[in-house]
Amino acid sequence: MTATTMRAVVVDRPGGPEVLQVRDVTVPRVEPGQVLVRVHAFGLNRSELHFRRGQASSGSFPRIPGIEAAGVVENAPGGELAPGTQVVTLMGGMGRTFDGGYAQYVAVPAAQVIPFTSDLPWDVLGAVPEMLQTAHGTLAVGVRPSAGQSLLIRGGTSSVGLTLAVLGRLHGLTVLSTTRSPARTALLDSVGVDHALVDDGRIAAQVRELYPDGVDGAVELVGVDVLRDTLRSVRGGGTVCFTGMLSDHWTIPEFYPMDWLPNGVRLTAYSGDAADLPAPVLQEFLDAVADGRAQVPVGQVYRLHQIAQAHADMETGTVGGKGVVVL
Repeated sequence: MTATTMRAVVVDRPGGPEVLQVRDVTVPRVEPGQVLVRVHAFGLNRSELHFRRGQASSGSFPRIPGIEAAGVVENAPGGELAPGTQVVTLMGGMGRTFDGGYAQYVAVPAAQVIPFTSDLPWDVLGAVPEMLQTAHGTLAVGVRPSAGQSLLIRGGTSSVGLTLAVLGRLHGLTVLSTTRSPARTALLDSVGVDHALVDDGRIAAQVRELYPDGVDGAVELVGVDVLRDTLRSVRGGGTVCFTGMLSDHWTIPEFYPMDWLPNGVRLTAYSGDAADLPAPVLQEFLDAVADGRAQVPVGQVYRLHQIAQAHADMETGTVGGKGVVVL
């Protein structure tokens, strides 16, 4: 029988990590069309940090944050999934317009629940959903590279950057990836990056030493403050996909396309949802991890009572991969 109360992280008002309060709340009720997931682990995301600070463009307080979770089905009144099924859930308003994954249970629309089967540990499974959805969507929708082509990842030691490198290698790409710290090139090497580049703010010159005509595609994860340089790293006919804003610089004042965009270089963007992570893609990736053909870049693992420290570590950039909370 499902418990009537649960432990959850509640944010009553915007603020620093201290506003993340762990307390007892009522387990959410579910109706047909919804699924109650018993959460085993959830990943940490910068968008949750922005929400906690009050910088998000949507959402309301008080709220249980968390845009993703991994666990098992506790109840699905509409019969969409059997109790005990392993699932992940993400996006669709989680942790913004309705309570999210920072809890022992989460209630979500059935359409944003993705089943899988795996014996991987929950700290690994909890790291996957949003990270894989973003990386897969960026490649499949944004860049659309072909096997044998070259890909630059700007912001490569982020969790999405590391996952992009893993997917790039699985799809036969030559991967160039950046870090601002020479000490972190080993992290890039550990996920199979072909060329680890130390980012001094001007990557285009380093890229063109390796590829005089420019790389075939690039993913921008840092922000608009370096986007112009990233665009100049790509050959004519190539594509840059704007996916992330690690620098928290989101907009370009006085954008002049003729000056910003090199001849023939395409600029796209990607921001997706659960529908962009089909169940076969998730299962294939988890199987590749289990077989040793891919890896999940877990940085730090926390417990629920350590959530404030986890957010503080996200802010200082000391996680070193994907932060995960295991319940």
